[in-house]
Amino acid sequence: MPVKRTPKPLRPLDAIASALRRERERADVSLSELARRANVSKSTLSQLEAGTGNPSIETLWALAVALGIPFSRLVDPPIRQVKVIRAGEGAAIRSEQAHFTGIMLSACPPGARRDLYVINLEPGSSRQAQAHIPGSVEHLYVSKGRLRTGPSDTTVELGPGDYATFPGDVPHFYEALAPHTVAVLLMEHV
Repeated sequence: MPVKRTPKPLRPLDAIASALRRERERADVSLSELARRANVSKSTLSQLEAGTGNPSIETLWALAVALGIPFSRLVDPPIRQVKVIRAGEGAAIRSEQAHFTGIMLSACPPGARRDLYVINLEPGSSRQAQAHIPGSVEHLYVSKGRLRTGPSDTTVELGPGDYATFPGDVPHFYEALAPHTVAVLLMEHV
């Protein structure tokens, strides 16, 4: 019986480059126009589409919002039937603002609108998140450590086992209050 071989997964930068080109072309937006809308330099966007850039979470979120799509469409490769991400093996995307790393665990299949992440935070500075696409809702479950999160006018402190939900379509933030804080984040896009 022949053994089915799984195609070699794309490098994270190649997957981002391919997704960015696909979504920009699908939206029928030029490189210059998308760069303007996202407040990103055209050369940075060109490098990302060529797979040679080094994008931060902030840059990718700005591009996703400018395209009107969930963040996951830019960072998650096409879905396979069985997908396993071993601890420490997920594609980590780091923040420029804080000790904050997001690892996407699952993106929405077509027609569904939710993304699942595990986030690792360290005390020091907060991760300021811009408003996501309209109707976005964040669900956060803390598995280890402590953090402060939410829209700036309605912050909450959470510890292990705590859950909170809040609008993701307004500016909000994440701030670790203890070392090695870990949380699961479910982004819901209405």
